Amino acid sequence: MKIFHSIKYFSSPKKTILTLGTFDGVHIGHKKILEKVIQNTLDERYESLVLTFFPHPRMILQERSEIKLLNTITEKINLLEQLGIQNLVIHPFDESFSRLTAEDFVKKVLVDQFKIHKIIIGYDHRFGRNRTADIHNLIEFGEKYGFEVEQISAQEINDISVSSTKIRNAIQEGNMYLANKYLGYEYFLTGTVIKGKQLGRTIGFPTANLNIEEDYKLIPQKGVYIVSSQLNGEKVFGMMNIGLNPTVGGEKLSVEIHYLNFNADLYDQQISVSILKRIRGEEKFDSVDLLKVQIEKDKIQTLSYLENL
Repeated sequence: MKIFHSIKYFSSPKKTILTLGTFDGVHIGHKKILEKVIQNTLDERYESLVLTFFPHPRMILQERSEIKLLNTITEKINLLEQLGIQNLVIHPFDESFSRLTAEDFVKKVLVDQFKIHKIIIGYDHRFGRNRTADIHNLIEFGEKYGFEVEQISAQEINDISVSSTKIRNAIQEGNMYLANKYLGYEYFLTGTVIKGKQLGRTIGFPTANLNIEEDYKLIPQKGVYIVSSQLNGEKVFGMMNIGLNPTVGGEKLSVEIHYLNFNADLYDQQISVSILKRIRGEEKFDSVDLLKVQIEKDKIQTLSYLENL
């Protein structure tokens, strides 16, 4: 997949089949649109192109927006590449871009820069300054400038009944079953393993402390989760704790994973952690010994769950 970090850098010898959006999560609803784009390029007369934006438009246009995203930009790139998209344009979204009129956007970006043959878009997509243009305007522009418009019907989208917002809400509630169902894959966190307080090691449960640099990445609700990772070429399961470690007076949110039957040194490695299920919420125990007893119970529950996978 070719990646362009601005609209102006894009070039292709062929006309394009295009879709655009934030695609946060690259969930099963997004995949319906993306697969249609890919299907339209199978005869190799055209190239597939996805236009997305970073930062997320809400971060720029809404003063107090504290939106957390399902994917970091790197995670989104990897998900789109796995689907088979040929070209990805990640355009820096800013106020000047948001002020482009709908027709200027169509003429200067879609027609002149992207050499568009067809755009495939959701029925409710709005674009242009103040998001005033809709699918009907786009069809008119298509007739004027000579490109096709394929609309994903409300019926198709509603059949799936999924949105990035629904997925965010599910994750914030700890409902990983619903979130993963809507995503079409297990929600995952990516970060670098750093040294922590090493308390887990003293009670027989050494942990990998995950440092997630991107502060806009959505971290699930505090609690204990069953997880898996690909480590040194094999799938390894474990338990992850997200929280403040109140039993030992912790004050900073941490993400710690205890892997089952795995002892290799992971310090400074970047790993991805797929989240399968939430076991329980965060609790404060009266002693470290009582904490250890609860972790033993968590392990039994984890092993029981994994036996039924």
